[in-house]
Amino acid sequence: MKEFFIDYSENLIGYSVIEKVKLKELLPKLSRFRHYRNAGDRKIYLRNIKKTFKKDNIKSSFLKFKIKEMHKNVEIFLDVLEFLKNHRNCIIFISVDNSQYIAFRKMVNIIDGKNVVIKQESELIQGTSEYQASLVLDNLLNIKRLTK
Repeated sequence: MKEFFIDYSENLIGYSVIEKVKLKELLPKLSRFRHYRNAGDRKIYLRNIKKTFKKDNIKSSFLKFKIKEMHKNVEIFLDVLEFLKNHRNCIIFISVDNSQYIAFRKMVNIIDGKNVVIKQESELIQGTSEYQASLVLDNLLNIKRLTK
C-alpha cells in the first residue's frame, strides 16, 4: 500500500508519496519531528530539522515528492489523479483549507472514490506512523516558505 500526503503552508502546496514498507524504515529517523507551530524556538527547530533531512537522507525514502506555489495547485492535483490512476489501493492524507478539501474530495471521487481513503490532517492521531510521515512534508514546506 502506498500513502500520499498533501499539505500546504501559506502560499505553498506540496505532496509526498511513500510505501508502507519504507515508512516503517523511516519512522526511527522522525522521532524528533513535530509540527512547526508546536516548536518552542521555531528558527532553531527548523535549522535542526534541515540538518536531519541532510544527515539521514530522509527525502530518498519517498517515491515522489514535490512542492509548488499555491497558485500552481492544479499541477499538484493532476499529479494526484495520475497517481490514483496507477495505484488503486492507497491512502491520501490532505491538509488544505476547507474550500480546497471539498473540491479535492469531489475530484478523487470521480476517479476512484471506493478504494481511496482521504483524511484531513486534523483526523490523524498523534504518534501514529501516518502522523509522523505527515510531519516530514509539513516541515519541508515551512523550511521552503521561510527561506524565501
